[in-house]
Amino acid sequence: MTEMNAFLEPGMLVTNPARPDWGVGQVQSNVAGRITVNFREEGKVVIDGNRVALLPHHDD
Repeated sequence: MTEMNAFLEPGMLVTNPARPDWGVGQVQSNVAGRITVNFREEGKVVIDGNRVALLPHHDD
């Protein structure tokens, strides 16, 4: 799992830089490198944290 993904916890807002069209997502779980995120535009997605580095999102 990428170092950044290790700190993701349920409730945190994130974006997937490879898929900006998915919008902002809320982390549902982070177990053994499998991160479940509910994205506004894509729905629930399970992401392999070893392959994709999610970025924290902060509402301005």
